[in-house]
Amino acid sequence: MKYQFSFLLILLIQASFVSSLAQDPLSRVKLVGQMKDVMWKGELKGKISLDTIADKQHLYGIGPVEYLSGEILIIDGKSYKSTVISQTAMRVEETFNLKAPFFGYAHIPAWQEIMLPPSIQTIEALEVYLDQQTKQAPRPFLFKLSGIAEEAIIHIVNLPQGATVRSPQDAHQGNVNYMISDQSVDIVGFFSTEHKTIFTHHDTFLHLHLITSDRQKMGHLDQVRLKSGSVKLYLPIEKITTRY
Repeated sequence: MKYQFSFLLILLIQASFVSSLAQDPLSRVKLVGQMKDVMWKGELKGKISLDTIADKQHLYGIGPVEYLSGEILIIDGKSYKSTVISQTAMRVEETFNLKAPFFGYAHIPAWQEIMLPPSIQTIEALEVYLDQQTKQAPRPFLFKLSGIAEEAIIHIVNLPQGATVRSPQDAHQGNVNYMISDQSVDIVGFFSTEHKTIFTHHDTFLHLHLITSDRQKMGHLDQVRLKSGSVKLYLPIEKITTRY
């Protein structure tokens, strides 16, 4: 009986995920540029100007600043740019006056809120969990996490001016890592099994940017240990229209 209940619970969770990701065109991810063109071809110039995105209400997005000079996170219509000041300090400012060499974004007016299982604390566990639960759902998709990060490492790209990029190693010149401990954070993530080297690195289905709740720290998320039982997962909900 216990096993039957567990099996039914898994089916209900999967159905909930698939239903929440049955997206209308507004909430589907739009991709501009490709990571591999930046890493291997040195195409560092911006291919999208964020201030040209017409509708900024309920807008979410992630990517690097052109010429790999910082990180970008758009969350609920507010755009943040982070840049390196020193090995221990950064600047986070709110602005849409930005260009990106590759960028992913979507308009998501409504979310389904799900408490993340306590066992999901790392990026690796999150990737497996999302993949297992969304097999039948439209991909790619953006999602959001909110909760406590016990520990996290984020980086900001900080390519020296005039540097030539012909490999990922070149592109990572100047990167600065920052440690975050016991802070309330928001994470905007991109998930896809089909976009390795296009919008995720070659060894992952995820691309994640983290910002602290006080909006003082933001960057590309490399490692995290989420506080067990503290994190909520948000998945996009299909826009509901009524016909008469």
